[in-house]
Amino acid sequence: MNFFPGGPMSFRSVFVAVTISFALILGAFLINRARPRVETEQPTADFVRASGKCAECHARLQYSVVHEYEMSAHAKHGVNCLDCHQPAKEQQSEDHHGFVISKHLTAGNCRSCHEGIYQEFLRSRHAAPSWAAIYGEKGLTPEQVSFSEQFQPGGTKRPPHPFVTAEGGAAMKSGCEQCHSVGKPNDDGTIGTCTACHSRHTSSVALARLPSTCAQCHMGPDHSQIEIYDESKHGVMFAAQEHLLKLDADPRTLTTRDMFVPTCATCHMSGINGLKVTHDPSDRLSWYLANAVSEKRPNYLRAQANMKQVCEQCHTPAMIDRVYTQAEDVVANTNARVLAAKAIVDGLHKDGIVTGPPFSNPIDFTYFDLWHYDGRTSKHGAFMGGADFVQWHGNYGLLQKTVQLQHDAAELRRAHGSH
Repeated sequence: MNFFPGGPMSFRSVFVAVTISFALILGAFLINRARPRVETEQPTADFVRASGKCAECHARLQYSVVHEYEMSAHAKHGVNCLDCHQPAKEQQSEDHHGFVISKHLTAGNCRSCHEGIYQEFLRSRHAAPSWAAIYGEKGLTPEQVSFSEQFQPGGTKRPPHPFVTAEGGAAMKSGCEQCHSVGKPNDDGTIGTCTACHSRHTSSVALARLPSTCAQCHMGPDHSQIEIYDESKHGVMFAAQEHLLKLDADPRTLTTRDMFVPTCATCHMSGINGLKVTHDPSDRLSWYLANAVSEKRPNYLRAQANMKQVCEQCHTPAMIDRVYTQAEDVVANTNARVLAAKAIVDGLHKDGIVTGPPFSNPIDFTYFDLWHYDGRTSKHGAFMGGADFVQWHGNYGLLQKTVQLQHDAAELRRAHGSH
């Protein structure tokens, strides 16, 4: 029976209308999905004006800036360009195509949302002590020095390194500063820059978790952490299984299901399986391994317990204790060798056989290389699972340079006695 004979509401007409409507809606959805995210995911008028206007220019001039921003967590959470680029307290501003922005971004811009993280960073050796390792207290305020010294004794209240004078400003600017500026004092009263690890526009936790990010600075003969990591079982497994790891997992909920192979960040900063996240990489370090003669840190017991908690997410306590015991034996052995070498050089200075400022005699370099390269490497290798670095890049060099020092000291004394 046809209730609507020949009428507009026949079943066929209704079916055709519904089909066409569905096709139009689906088509609109597909077209909208193909639009750039910068057009479709902007919740407010201010966001549209700020990010849309910025993207309009920068997509033509510096496309990578827009592309990286679109991939960032900031974009996903509605943080627009002006939220980061607006002048923070004490920052100089400039007019930029109708927008007032900061002339130079610093940690001061990041801290407006990440104050707790910034305060942890301030307590670390990545902050003021990193800068002071080159220039000493220069550029730091007394308040900044005093604050840092509470947490990193002797790390900031120090003179400039002798290399600043010996090698000159150009070497410092293009060399040492490129890494140590992570703790550079800024004109706005803040210290450092977060983009050293997270990059400027991706602001990426995944990038900060990559060993290669840390390797920008933690490499080479004086702090060969990346070379040691790459040799270690951790590094070998990471190279094989990186594509299976969830490097962008939320730090607050990170588990060993996301990161079942550790990177630098896993051990030194991450809060895996409910453990505390920290932006002070020294929070879990129990020794001053970078020093010529290593001493226990003031927080030795707490720091060691914190690091062992991280290790226990993958390893048994017996294995962890064995690694620590062996590594601390290497520290003691290295300390003894460095002290013996130091006694040789100090004796030459005391007796007036070697004179002049630091690094004005060949023997100064031999001693420096002994502790700064070989000594550090042997200690880091022991804690990080790099056997070749404990031996051939570490203790072998310690032995070789000790013999060299003994020989050179005897020659200097002989020459001095002949005058």
